[in-house]
Amino acid sequence: MQRFDRYVLSQLMVLFGFFALVLVSVYWVNKAVDLFDQLIADGHSAGIFLEFSALSLPAVIALVLPMSAFAAAVYVTNRMSGDSELTVVQSTGYSPWRLVRPFFFFGLIVCLMMVVLTNFLVPRSLEQLQLRQQEISSSVTARLLREGSFLHPSKGVTFYIRDISHDGELRDVFLSDRRQAGSETIYTADTAYLVRDDAGPKLVMLSGMAQTMDLVEQRLSTTNFSDLTYDISGLISGASAKRRKLNFVPTQELLFDSEAVAQETGKPRAEVLEKGHSRFQQPLLALVASLIGFSALIVGGFSRFGVTRQIIMAILLLVVVKLVESGITEPARNDTALWPLVYLPSLVGLAMVLFMLWRAAKPFRPRRPKGQEVTA
Repeated sequence: MQRFDRYVLSQLMVLFGFFALVLVSVYWVNKAVDLFDQLIADGHSAGIFLEFSALSLPAVIALVLPMSAFAAAVYVTNRMSGDSELTVVQSTGYSPWRLVRPFFFFGLIVCLMMVVLTNFLVPRSLEQLQLRQQEISSSVTARLLREGSFLHPSKGVTFYIRDISHDGELRDVFLSDRRQAGSETIYTADTAYLVRDDAGPKLVMLSGMAQTMDLVEQRLSTTNFSDLTYDISGLISGASAKRRKLNFVPTQELLFDSEAVAQETGKPRAEVLEKGHSRFQQPLLALVASLIGFSALIVGGFSRFGVTRQIIMAILLLVVVKLVESGITEPARNDTALWPLVYLPSLVGLAMVLFMLWRAAKPFRPRRPKGQEVTA
């Protein structure tokens, strides 16, 4: 690679890292706020929040890398045009086809990074995230042991603890069970303990009272007890295993064992194939975005008024590519024979790039009227 290519590529990588860091931070903060409210409100520690944030980060990075590549290509091309660097280089004989080479290598690097993310890191992180969510949802401590709050661990159940001692004693316990049709039972106890046996977790209440209200006959019956064992395994049914989602099924299974994946996930086979091929289409979009960012700015040539119009055109072209992607998604998910449509947005983008480079290599010159002579 010649010195010019290394110079442009180094500029692109620096700006790409900057834009990627900014966009990842913005997206991650937005997701982290909701995640923080959800986890901390459910009584989980900050360590769980950091773990979940780290597991969701690869998906965020894969989302912003194409935009970062486009922004870096536009910024570098705009700066080189404003500093007349492109004009000087073109005056030495470099055509637009030659100038695009460092941008192509830059897009290829980003494309390879996206391939690793979409096919390996993102599926594995999402799978691990779901496993941790299942473990958290089955945690008795996180669901029930919260002081001074009325909890609803299951539909028709309300649970309250006034205080929890250092040795695990629950004080002033209130439990309302309205799951049985036609009746409601309220348990109150001075103290209680959570214990676990082979059958599942149990709540042992001491020195309390059970009040059962027959809603049909409007009759209330009370029972005082010295100790009572209440099975709470039904309150944490969220621990049941969930079938896999397409987002974290390995790519080789999506492409070469699509029928089995469709039966396991309950999704149509066409959607399975679309998901598998989209993991290669997204990296190609990163390459296309960087090439569009350069080609749209170089096609206008040098202008002392800047390249604002070309930047707007580059953004509009990228929007067109995304509209094509949105338009082919539904047909590709409904017909297994239409999976090649997944790559149509990249082909449309590459066609735009080739046309703009061809147009830049042959700038428009107004034709002189016949008979007009050129005067010195």
